[in-house]
Amino acid sequence: MFGQSNQAMEAISGVFRRIAHAYFSWHSLTVFLLSVGIALLLGRLVAAVLRRTVAMIGARADKTENLQTVNRLRRYETIIVLSIAVLRTVLLAFALYFWWTYVHPGGSQPSAVIGASAVVLIVLGNTLAPALRDITSGGLMMAEQWYGVGDHIRIEPFADMQGVVERITLRSTRIRGLNGEVMWVNNQNIAGVRIAPKGIRTLAIELFVRDLKHAERLIQKANQRLPRGPLLVVRPLAVMTTNEVGSGLWHLTAVAETAPGREWLLERYAIDVLKEIDGAAKQSVLATEPVARYADSEAERRFARTIHNAGKRPAPSKPKRTRAR
Repeated sequence: MFGQSNQAMEAISGVFRRIAHAYFSWHSLTVFLLSVGIALLLGRLVAAVLRRTVAMIGARADKTENLQTVNRLRRYETIIVLSIAVLRTVLLAFALYFWWTYVHPGGSQPSAVIGASAVVLIVLGNTLAPALRDITSGGLMMAEQWYGVGDHIRIEPFADMQGVVERITLRSTRIRGLNGEVMWVNNQNIAGVRIAPKGIRTLAIELFVRDLKHAERLIQKANQRLPRGPLLVVRPLAVMTTNEVGSGLWHLTAVAETAPGREWLLERYAIDVLKEIDGAAKQSVLATEPVARYADSEAERRFARTIHNAGKRPAPSKPKRTRAR
């Protein structure tokens, strides 16, 4: 019995010696460090060149006024930023493959070393499981084009995590808030995203007025007091629809655009300005207090179509004809 135990211990010791010789010898460690170091250096050089390309594309997108061109350039920017992570991963994988084939030429390895390699892979797989989940989630989101570089997004389920997407990798996403904070989030933690169309917020102010012409002049005076700028009110109030809803009563909708996070400029400040100007006039125009709401032309068109179709009635069934006998 003791002889069998000694043989088993010697066999286990032999396996560990072969593993140490295969993985932890000076020759193996030197080749491993050189391979990984060269791969990381090449990855940094490629990333620097691609990031310069991304900066050029971003500058071109900022100069153009065509929205379709901007969206196309943003897609290019997203693809290039994502390719940086992919190329780095490929280079690192090739370095590991080169290390393995160089240190273990011929492809024939003892079964003990192969079994130990399997154990090492299992341990590494469990250790790197969170990163693998991030990569899987990031790959699926990028394949479905959830968002891209330059989009203003709000990440669910984190209510306060919103900003402009600066960088996307297979493992994480980096966004910058309006206050300058840089936020990183692992892709596996992103349950959903809300994207601001065109990177801005569109709000509509509903007004019920007694005089249409005086109401239009009221909006013009209010626009003179609204703060303008790319991070303030991007586009001032513009009358979009006017409908007469009663005798001497008009329903007016004015739409404006503001930077994300500055919705209060239209939700509260613009309404206070409208009421103040109307109160100072000789004759009040507003029949009720103005109400602000979020607006989007595409969403309104789709909702209007849905409501229109829901109001349709089924065609009356035709009476069945009976043959005379």
